[in-house]
Parts: sequence; structure tokens; C-alpha cells
Amino acid sequence: MKPPDFDYVAPTSVDGAIKALGSDSEAKVLAGGQSLIPLLAFRLAGPSLLVDLARVDGLDHITDQGDRLVIGAMTRQRRVERDPLVANRCPLLAESLRHVGHPQIRSQGTIGGSVAHADPAAELPGVVLALGGRVHVTGPAGDRTIESEELFQGFLSTSIADGEILTAVEVPASGPRTGWSVVEVARRPGDYALCGALCQLQLDDAGAVMGVHLGLIGVGDRPMRAHAVEAAVLAGANPADAAELAPDGLSPSSDVHASSDYRLHLATVTSRRALTQALERAA
Repeated sequence: MKPPDFDYVAPTSVDGAIKALGSDSEAKVLAGGQSLIPLLAFRLAGPSLLVDLARVDGLDHITDQGDRLVIGAMTRQRRVERDPLVANRCPLLAESLRHVGHPQIRSQGTIGGSVAHADPAAELPGVVLALGGRVHVTGPAGDRTIESEELFQGFLSTSIADGEILTAVEVPASGPRTGWSVVEVARRPGDYALCGALCQLQLDDAGAVMGVHLGLIGVGDRPMRAHAVEAAVLAGANPADAAELAPDGLSPSSDVHASSDYRLHLATVTSRRALTQALERAA
């Protein structure tokens, strides 16, 4: 199908992009286009103006800030996936990107675009939530920071306000004795996960778990944080026992791909596998 007619601008600054976005109430931001363009093709979206961020200076970078990594919103997913700094400082992010679609998609898709799109089965929103990351946005009222727990509001919905642009994604850097794992169940490689678990944990000098982060995707209207599982692991539970708590608070919908009960079962299975592999890598 062909997309509806729309106007197009490609500003070269964040201020220019905000001004263009504010000039039309039906305007949409175009980042990598891997989510928006298919929606346009199927006429599920009909913006009157597209504001392309591809030429905006300062949105394509990977910056080490000591205890955190800051990644510009327009940084391509493939670059982040293959960057040695990311692999060393935030291995969960690097590994999760290998599960995103296919290399062609990751070569065009952007970090900020995926997070802002907020698909509940997508890896990047799940990683940002699991790690307790945050995003930086800029709008007519200036700059602000949104914590990941406050960012995802529902299906394809975030707390980024109309007229604001996501400019960077920030995630904590991992410490010593860190293990990580991404476990997904999907019908085919590259498909969205029916359920996925994204885990990162850290051991202390005695080998006990001192920190654990577990996110779940594909099991709700937004990425979910498995707080009950995390608390059980910190209390000394083994992965099998802790993973039994993964379905707590979840209410996934049934669709043509999987029933709600099956997704709840997968939440337990993927959590157990992710915790086990992360512990092995940390040891």
C-alpha cells in the first residue's frame, strides 16, 4: 500500500526540529523509520508532516560518563551492537541488539526511535527498563530527564509530551563480576518475541548476588520489571525457585501467536534460563 500524503522537513538542529514539530499538531518525528514507515504504508498512521532527525547535529554518539553510558537518539542500532565500549560497559545492551530484527533493520533503526516507539515486545525498551535507565528529552519548555519506570505508559505510549523530542538514552555501566543474558522465544529468528527475559546481575567478592535486574517483554502492554524475582534472588533463592515468581502481576493478552497462559508459562521459563546463564557468566 502507499502512504498518505504528507509534508517533509529535515532540520539540522534540535531547536529547528522542535520548531518544526510545533508548527503542526499532526506532525510526527522520523528517526530510523523502521516502525513509522510500515505504519504509514498500511495507513495506520497519517501525519501531515514528518520531521526527519537524520541531519540534526549531536544526536549520533556513544559517550562514556564513568558510571553510565549516554547514547544519542539517532545512533544506529548496528553501531551500538558492534561498539567495543558498549560490549565492555553494558553487555546486556549489546547482546539484546542481536535479537532485534535483522542486520538490515538494525543498520537503519535507531536507539532513540525504538525506545520512543515503546513496543512492549521490543528489546530496547525492555533493556532500558530492566537496567533502570532514563531518557533525555527536549521540547519547547527546555530539557528534562525521564526515568524508565515513568517512561512507558501503555501500548506504544510514553510520557514524552507532544512537541518533545527524545535526544539521548542513558543506561548504567556494569561493574566487575557482572553476568548478563537475553533469552527469547519467537516463532522465527527476527520475529518479535512471544516472551523474552533480559537479565543482568552482579556478584560480590564472596560470590553472592549483590544486584539483579530482570526485564520481561511480550507479556503486557509495556515492558515489565520482574521485581518479585529480583527480590527472591537477592534473598538467596536459586534461579528455578525465583523464576516461579515471574508471572506475578502479569496479565498478557491472547492473540493469534500465543495464549495468555502460554505467555505466562514462557515468563517463568525465560526468566529461569536468563538467570542461570547470567549467574554462569558472572561466576
